[in-house]
Amino acid sequence: MAASSKKVFVLDTNVLLHDPKAIFHFQEHDVVIPIVVIEEIDHFKKDQSEIGRNARTVSRHLDRLREGGSLASGIKLDNGGLLKVDVAVHPLDIGIPSLDKHHADNQILACAFALLKARKEKVVLVTKDTNLRIKADAAGLQAEDYTTDMVEMDELFTGHRQLEVDAADLDKLFGGGLPSAQDNPFLPNEFATLVDRANPSHTALARYHGQDNLLKPLRRLEAPPWGIKPRNREQQFVFELLLDDSVQVVTLLGKAGTGKTLLAIAAGLQQVVDEERYHKLLVSRPVMPMGRDLGYLPGDVDEKLRPYMQPIYDNLDFIVTANMEQRRRTTMTAGQLEEGGYLSVEPLTYIRGRSIPNQYLIVDEAQNLTPHEVKTILTRAGDGTKVVLTGDPQQIDNPYVDASTNGLSFLAEHFKHQTIAGHVTLNKGERSPLAELASNLL
Repeated sequence: MAASSKKVFVLDTNVLLHDPKAIFHFQEHDVVIPIVVIEEIDHFKKDQSEIGRNARTVSRHLDRLREGGSLASGIKLDNGGLLKVDVAVHPLDIGIPSLDKHHADNQILACAFALLKARKEKVVLVTKDTNLRIKADAAGLQAEDYTTDMVEMDELFTGHRQLEVDAADLDKLFGGGLPSAQDNPFLPNEFATLVDRANPSHTALARYHGQDNLLKPLRRLEAPPWGIKPRNREQQFVFELLLDDSVQVVTLLGKAGTGKTLLAIAAGLQQVVDEERYHKLLVSRPVMPMGRDLGYLPGDVDEKLRPYMQPIYDNLDFIVTANMEQRRRTTMTAGQLEEGGYLSVEPLTYIRGRSIPNQYLIVDEAQNLTPHEVKTILTRAGDGTKVVLTGDPQQIDNPYVDASTNGLSFLAEHFKHQTIAGHVTLNKGERSPLAELASNLL
C-alpha cells in the first residue's frame, strides 16, 4: 500500500503559546495535542503576560471545538484536517534509557513515537524547542520548527538597493523623476543608490514613490533635526521616512550603534516640538518579558521603570545637548520636555486597551515582541499617529521568539508592499570606532 500524503503533526506546548491559532494552520493534515500539553497550557493560563493571554486563547479554541464532537476521538477542522487530544499513557520505549519518563517533553516524544508505530501517515513533531528537536532526531523521529510566521532573515527586505544607470537616467531623476524598470520593480518607499555606469563616482540617492511609479531624489534637510546630522546614506534614508507624514509605519533594523533610536527620537522631537505636527512624542520599550510585574522592584512607578527606560533617556540627553549646540528653537531638557507635555516615556506593559491618536510613537527594542504583540501596538494607533519600531533581531532577550519569528522582522516583511509603510536596515555603526569594532569583531 502506498504511503499516504497526509501527515500527522504532534504539537508541543510552545507552538500553541507562540501562536494560539496554530491548530488551524496545518491545511488538510491531522493535528494531535498530547494531554500533557493541555496540562502545561493550564499552568500558564493565569499569567498576565502575552503568554498567559495566548494560553487562555488556546483553551477557548479547544472548548469551542469540543462542542462539535469528542476531542479524544477527533474533531473535523474546516480545512479538512482532524484535531485530536491524545489522552493515552505511552511508554517511553525509544531506546534512550536515560530519559526521564515524567518530563513533559519526553511524554510528548512518547506520544509522537506511539503515533509513528500506529499510523500509516508520516508523523512530525512540531516544536520551537531546539533541544527537543535534537532529541527527536537522535531517536529517529522527524521534528520541525513552527514556521508559519517565520521570516527568512537572509531574504528579509532591506529597504534599499544599488542600481547601475546611465548618465541620462540621473538627469531624468533630477528633472522630475526616473520611472521604475518593469523587469525589476521597486517596492513602495524603497530606496536606491543610483550609480553612473560610465563614472562610478557619480551617484545619487533616490526613493521610490509608488503612486507616481517614479524614483525621486531625497528631500534636502533644511536643518538637522535637533542637531542630529545623518552620518551615512542609510541614516539619510531613515530621516526621509521619519519626516514624511504619509509614511505612518516605519521599521528600523540594525545592530547596536547604527543610530536607530537616536534618529527616531530626534525626528520625533522636531515634528512634535518645533513643527507641532503631532500632540506628543511617546517613547516606549518592552519590560522583558512584556507584561512583567514591576512590583518587585523598590520605589514608586517612575523609580521602578527608570532602569528599563534609561537607554531612552541617554539618547534624549545626547539629542538635547546637540540641539543646544545648534541653538535651535528650544533648549529644554528631557525633564522639561516631559513636564511640558511634549514627551512621555512609558513601558509597553500598559498599552493594551489604549487609543493613541495624533502622536509620534516610538517602540524601541521591538525585536523582543511577538507578531501578535506588534499587532496589538499597531491597533492602538489612532487617527494621525505615526508608529516607528526599532530593534536588532540578533539581540533578543525574549525566550519565545528568535531572529526569524519576532514581531519586528515579521512586520517589516509583511508591510513591505504597503504605501503607508517604510523600512530601512542599517548596517554601519556610528556610535564610536570602538563600538563598531566590538560589534563587528566580537
